[in-house]
Amino acid sequence: MGKKLKAAESQIERNREYSLEEAIDTIKKLSYAKFDETVDLAFNLGVDPRKSDQMVRGTVVLPHGTGKSVRVLVFAKGEKEKEARDAGADFAGAEDMIEKITKEGWLDFDKVVATPDIMGLVGKLGKILGPRGLMPNPKLGTVTFDVAKAVKEIKAGKVEYKTEKAGVIHVAIGKVSFDREKLLDNARAIVDSVNKAKPSTSKGKYLKKLSISSTMGVGLRVDANSVAAGR
Repeated sequence: MGKKLKAAESQIERNREYSLEEAIDTIKKLSYAKFDETVDLAFNLGVDPRKSDQMVRGTVVLPHGTGKSVRVLVFAKGEKEKEARDAGADFAGAEDMIEKITKEGWLDFDKVVATPDIMGLVGKLGKILGPRGLMPNPKLGTVTFDVAKAVKEIKAGKVEYKTEKAGVIHVAIGKVSFDREKLLDNARAIVDSVNKAKPSTSKGKYLKKLSISSTMGVGLRVDANSVAAGR
C-alpha cells in the first residue's frame, strides 16, 4: 500500500456503513490520482451464479453517462450499416470487419452490436469476442435490427452488469470529476436495476453488501437502505 493510499485509509472508518451521499463525498475528497478516476459500485448478492436460474444480469442507461468515450462496432449490411454510422457507430460492416478481426487481430472497439441476420457470421468470432465480453447478445439489446437505438444508448452511457463468482457485480457509475448529484443519480439507477433483476429463486437476503470505490482510492461500505431513502 502506497503512502497516499495509507493516508486516505487513515481518514475513513473501516467497519462503518456510510450513507450513499457520505460515501460519494468521501471518495471525491480522498481522491489523489493524477487522472480522472472511475467510480465503481460493487454488489455482493445472495445468489448462486453457478445456477442458471440465479444468474443476475442486465443493462441500464446511466442518466449522466459513464464519462468514458465508448467505441462501438456494428455488424450490419446495406441500409442497416448506414443507419448504424448515422447513429454514431465508430465502425460498421460485415465480412470486411470480421476479416479484419480474424486476420489482423483488430480489437480497437469497446462494444459490439449486430443485426440478427448477420449473427451466423458473427458466431465465428465467438472464441475471440466471447472471453472479452464483447459478443452481441439479444438479452442485452445488442442483437437487434434497431441498430440506431442500440448505438445511441451505448453512446449515452448504457452499461451492462453480470454476476461473477460468489455473486459479486462490479459496475462503473462515472468519474470522480462528476458532481455528487450525477454520481447519486447513476448509482440509484444501477441499484434499482439490480434490485428489479432479483431472481425468483433467490432466498434470504438478496443485497448482502454494497460498496463504492475509485480506481486508485479507498473502498467504502454503503448502507443499501440509504440508496432508496435518498430519493
